[in-house]
Amino acid sequence: MAYPPPSPPPPPPAAPPKSRNGLLIGLLVAGVVAVVMLSACGIGGFLLYREYDDSGEAGNGSSSGAEIEDLINYRKTSPAALSQSHITSPITYPMTPPAGGPHFGDWQNCVGDVYTAPIVDGNAVHSLEHGAVWITHKPGLGASDVESLAAKVRGQAYMMMSPYPGQSSPISLQAWGYQLAVDSADDDRIDEFIRQFRQTATMEPGATCAAGITTTTG
Repeated sequence: MAYPPPSPPPPPPAAPPKSRNGLLIGLLVAGVVAVVMLSACGIGGFLLYREYDDSGEAGNGSSSGAEIEDLINYRKTSPAALSQSHITSPITYPMTPPAGGPHFGDWQNCVGDVYTAPIVDGNAVHSLEHGAVWITHKPGLGASDVESLAAKVRGQAYMMMSPYPGQSSPISLQAWGYQLAVDSADDDRIDEFIRQFRQTATMEPGATCAAGITTTTG
């Protein structure tokens, strides 16, 4: 007896159409994600803007130091004096001690060095370009004050100290583009200056303070 051929299997059921509510939920989720991403970008842009100092420079993280009383900000008042060009002969700087400007090709070693004799301006300024804070004092400053200053320098990277004949104040602090004169080693502004400008005032982020020269003029 012959049997008829088997019938083909029925087609699979069609997928149910997406509901209108499901589509709206998907669009809503995508919108929320977009808003979150845009907000994050906005916050990131704001934080990047905050990295700019008052002079409009970015990338070196430097504070303007506006809260340090009597701070001189040459980045604002005398930006033309802060050329980073290299020189081969000594020059006269517009501030004493110098706080930036043209300098020699060799930098002064500034890894906690306490120099007991004056150092060459052109080498010291190169160290400032690398991010050093340079503490100077009048020759003849009291031994206790000298030791107090030295204690802030020894063992600290991007720090150096030396006597500076001819400066008007007993103590002066220099970073690239910034200067502060004080009368006593006990002045709280010394620590604040160091905190704000050590390494952060650099014009060459990542530049070393080691392997510099250690010669003095005395």
